[in-house]
Amino acid sequence: MKIAVYTICKNESAFVDRWVDSMSEADGIFVLDTGSEDDTVEKLKARGVTVGEAEIIPWRFDTARNLSLELVPKDFDVCVCTDLDEVFLPGWRRKIEKAWKDGDSQARFRYTWSFNDDGSEGVVFWEENIHARLGFRWTHPVHEVLQRTDPSLSSEIITIPGIQLNHYPDKNKSRSQYLELLEMSVEECPEDDRNTHYLGREYMYRGRWDDCIKTLKRHLSMPTALWKDERSASMRYIAYSLYMKGSVDEARDWYLMAIAEAPHLREPYIDLAYMLYDRGEWDGVLYFTGCALKIKNRPDSYICESAPWGSLPYDLRSIALFNTGRTAEAIEAARLALELEPSNERIKNNIKMMEKAEKNPPLK
Repeated sequence: MKIAVYTICKNESAFVDRWVDSMSEADGIFVLDTGSEDDTVEKLKARGVTVGEAEIIPWRFDTARNLSLELVPKDFDVCVCTDLDEVFLPGWRRKIEKAWKDGDSQARFRYTWSFNDDGSEGVVFWEENIHARLGFRWTHPVHEVLQRTDPSLSSEIITIPGIQLNHYPDKNKSRSQYLELLEMSVEECPEDDRNTHYLGREYMYRGRWDDCIKTLKRHLSMPTALWKDERSASMRYIAYSLYMKGSVDEARDWYLMAIAEAPHLREPYIDLAYMLYDRGEWDGVLYFTGCALKIKNRPDSYICESAPWGSLPYDLRSIALFNTGRTAEAIEAARLALELEPSNERIKNNIKMMEKAEKNPPLK
């Protein structure tokens, strides 16, 4: 089995050695540089990487990735697409060789997209970027995905346990182009529910509340928008936008719809609890954090966010308990929050304040 790693890059000199070391289990490494002005290309070539160069105008990720895939000779069997700010844990090649059988065409693996400040995992989901050399192309200007072009290929995506890819992004890199590219993507494929959802989310990130609400209501109306987790996320983003516009009751109703759509997710419960925390509605905070904490199995999709699985549920709960006069329970909840985020000075100070209040209760 011949395995290739391929990718695109621009001005990523700082990541070259770490990335090549991580990908060195492959039989060949291929990179399309899209206009680096630093020494990225020279460093890649010095490490034995096959480098192509192209200027892509107008910019779109799918075009760049398809050109990078074309750098891989057709006698390779399996391709792995990663980015220069990502790192495989050692042994990934052996796991592909063990799992990949004749007739397989695509595989998924575990991907940590973000890490918390204390080094613990943040957002974790499963990527599907291992694929057969022939019969695939990338599509969409941004949030690009693999598309089968050979109908004879198996449509099954196998799961390869044990492969771990970690993402360590350059936080100085701008994502300003994402909005324009998402608008382009939706204009090109207006019936694509996935990118319609992403566009609405991007409007929320930019504080364009009305555009977010309009776009995500359209997402929810689409006949192909059937994945409950993503539908629930659209409802949450609508709710948040409404709350930011001052429509409290309507926001609450959308959060409740998000919970009903995907009651197996912690996110909608915690989002509503956070809104109620912001309004000082402590009994509601306690109810919805309690609902969230009953969910013990963390899903493996990108919809699953880090905060609801970190200290936040216990943190909110501790504050609500303290404000309803249950100081001992508040301290216990705050300690559970601190276990999950031991470097959080605010939670530490909350515990000290609560312990002091417990020793010196107010006179009745």
